[in-house]
Amino acid sequence: MHRAAEKAITLQNRFRTDYCGQLGPECENRSVRLGGWVHRKRDHGGLIFIDLRDHSGICQLVIQPEQQDLFDAAGHLHSESVICVEGTVVRRSAETVNSRLASGQIEVVVSVLSVEGEAQPLPFPVADDVQTSEELRLKYRFIDLRREKLHENIIFRSSLTAEVRSYLVERGFIEIQTPILTSSSPEGARDFLVPSRLHPGKFYALPQAPQQFKQLLMVAGFPRYFQIAPCFRDEDARADRSPGEFYQIDMEMAFIEQDDLFEILEGMFRHLTETMSKKRITEYPFPRISYRDVMNRFGTDKPDLRIPLEIRDVTALFVDSSFKVFASNTRQGSCVKALVLKGRGGESRLFYDKAEKRARELGSAGLAYIQFREEGPKGPVVKFLGEAEMERLKAELGLETGDVVFFGAGKWESTCRIMGGMRTWFGDLFELDRDELSFCWIVDFPMYEYNEESKKIDFSHNPFSMPQGEMEALDTMQPLDILAYQYDIVCNGIELSSGAIRNHRPDIMYRAFEIAGYTKDEVNSRFGHMIDAFKLGAPPHGGIAPGLDRLVMILRDEQNIREVIAFPMNQSAQDLMMSAPSEVMEQQLKELCLKIELPPTKEEKK
Repeated sequence: MHRAAEKAITLQNRFRTDYCGQLGPECENRSVRLGGWVHRKRDHGGLIFIDLRDHSGICQLVIQPEQQDLFDAAGHLHSESVICVEGTVVRRSAETVNSRLASGQIEVVVSVLSVEGEAQPLPFPVADDVQTSEELRLKYRFIDLRREKLHENIIFRSSLTAEVRSYLVERGFIEIQTPILTSSSPEGARDFLVPSRLHPGKFYALPQAPQQFKQLLMVAGFPRYFQIAPCFRDEDARADRSPGEFYQIDMEMAFIEQDDLFEILEGMFRHLTETMSKKRITEYPFPRISYRDVMNRFGTDKPDLRIPLEIRDVTALFVDSSFKVFASNTRQGSCVKALVLKGRGGESRLFYDKAEKRARELGSAGLAYIQFREEGPKGPVVKFLGEAEMERLKAELGLETGDVVFFGAGKWESTCRIMGGMRTWFGDLFELDRDELSFCWIVDFPMYEYNEESKKIDFSHNPFSMPQGEMEALDTMQPLDILAYQYDIVCNGIELSSGAIRNHRPDIMYRAFEIAGYTKDEVNSRFGHMIDAFKLGAPPHGGIAPGLDRLVMILRDEQNIREVIAFPMNQSAQDLMMSAPSEVMEQQLKELCLKIELPPTKEEKK
């Protein structure tokens, strides 16, 4: 069991004097009382052995035939029944020591046994690692949580949360709880709405994040705030995102610059990694990669730096190429990208067919490639390239016999993303170190982007971030060249959080929104309460909110976020155990002045 279990307080009552996993040779000849679940039972004819499990671990019980009533009662026990026993701790013989158990050097000879909770046949076994459908596991989550790995995950999560609190409090952070019932924020994801009984026709919203509250706490004069904050967003599920609700380590600091926040976060992640896991951080301080650079090199702003592949820009090589497809993509806004796989030029045709299929799934029209073989270059684009072009390509990319190079061409952003998707797909060819944590900061996000649909300048990330260069940049630079003090923290291809140095000055905020096409009145109408607060004296401030669920998932090496949440919803945002969401009584709807109008069924539409 996890080290947190070792800190359990030993109780002295009629049910328990000790915990199973804490008994050892030093307890020999002691009389003990234990309580727990029947993990396994083995009847060896003359003796019955029971593996008793509690929160701390497992201890072997021995039932001897001399006490017939006790022996008969033990013989009728079902797995997962709750029992309490009294007995004497004895050493096991050398040949029966179980090195896999913390208590494996001893056993308890039972003198008294009482059944406190008899278990009926279970929907799935706890002791044996039997493949069980997720639907069944979630329906009987309280049974699933008895399983060692999942139980350990929840204990680990508790310990990690305690370490986070301790680390931040030691550095001057104040834990403050912000409201759960708040106002709707239509600019973000979908809200969960809560109807008000006292104010008919009006609704609260569950917070998508405590963003505005934590900024107002900075205005209120608190220097450093944090909270293990519940957040609610009506989003679809993913492997690394739970639908409905999640928790984040919400933080905000006043009078800081970007580097100050990076130092706090890097120190916290280093501390948690070293104290809570056997994993190791690849590089410290964490590398910082600009948005432009990360897209050019990795094709995504969430790169897994463990994959030993980098995208190369070869646009300049094909400006005057006889291959018109490449030449046409050397104009401004377009590019030609290359991805080299060393020593993979001899892969089967099936490999290339699968690669092309994946490229099409990512939005590409196809996937050009060149294999460099002993007999010469092979591939669908070889016939379009001259000998001089081929030599320049080999020299630029360091290509050797046995290598293969893949190409992408088109608009810069879409080409980067397609090649980034291929880089991730090719990542399966490499044996990545699961104990390696490759953190990085993605910085220098563009403040604005051109919205092709509305044909206007729009915010590309967070409109409330401080532009780099502040008012001077907004007044003198082209909008698409302005960068923002926005940053993401990424680990092994998983985004843990976005953050920013906030725009705390109303004059800069009005100007930033003006560039995106908003009038002063529109800004006041949407965000007046924040601007009014900033007009009354707001310090420079910034923050971030790493996802607690995702952090536990990474440190516990889990591929699915539901494995680190005690009571998660399924992918359809349903709680199968509690049957939520559910219908409510008509009287409840009347109290809230609500009437249900369901969409028509398929039959009704016909």
